[in-house]
Amino acid sequence: MKPNLQDYQPRPNLLEDRVILITGAAEGIGKALALAAARHGATVILSGFREKALESVYDAITAEGSPEPASLPLDLDKADEPLMLGIATTLGDEFGRLDGLVHTAQYIPFLSRIDDYDAEQWNKVLRINLTAPFLLTQACLPLLRAAEAASILFQSDRVGRRALAYWGAFAAAMSGIEALMQTLAEETENSSRIRVNSIDPGAVRTAQRRQLYPAEDPTRLAPPEQIINAYLYLLGPESRGVTGQAFSAQSAPASAAPEQ
Repeated sequence: MKPNLQDYQPRPNLLEDRVILITGAAEGIGKALALAAARHGATVILSGFREKALESVYDAITAEGSPEPASLPLDLDKADEPLMLGIATTLGDEFGRLDGLVHTAQYIPFLSRIDDYDAEQWNKVLRINLTAPFLLTQACLPLLRAAEAASILFQSDRVGRRALAYWGAFAAAMSGIEALMQTLAEETENSSRIRVNSIDPGAVRTAQRRQLYPAEDPTRLAPPEQIINAYLYLLGPESRGVTGQAFSAQSAPASAAPEQ
């Protein structure tokens, strides 16, 4: 039976002494999660392709007196297997293990009919939203296995569970993310202490949301900070044994937009 994530309240030291890598940490949900995880005791590895934006999050975390984070600039569109393996080696040398890996980075340039979808953009959406998370996760598996109880969390979307018109490559990528989560959960459940889950954030007040829905009233949407406790639960020790499940951070998502 799934826990009710909407009512979950994390204790202050929930993630104490844990090392957690968050992609998409420069803005939106990734930024909110990085700040919250650090406040709850985690050493956060901030990943994103805008280095200056990462520096801002880094400074905000240290200004609050949270554990000093690390910064990992990474362009997921250009990431390949050698680069990801190199990142994992660096993280291993620095930290020795990884207690959490959260994929919040998402990319969608537009809504389009399949008839009109640009092939180059299709490939880019799949690279950033599906292939890059696979490569990073694969490279980090030895570090995750070295942890006492590691958590891999894939940010998904409603269109990955029931595709809708005009979502094209993003819906395909999110369907792939759900399949990747289920496959990895099956493969790790009886052979490691790793748990693997996905989470749909629902409709959240982010820059990506504004780009896709410019006429929408953003004040009607939940800010990223309002949904973060669901992520903290899936990263913390209270979710041990919970694996292979598709969660929703909000009980009734207002639309099928991708959030980051």
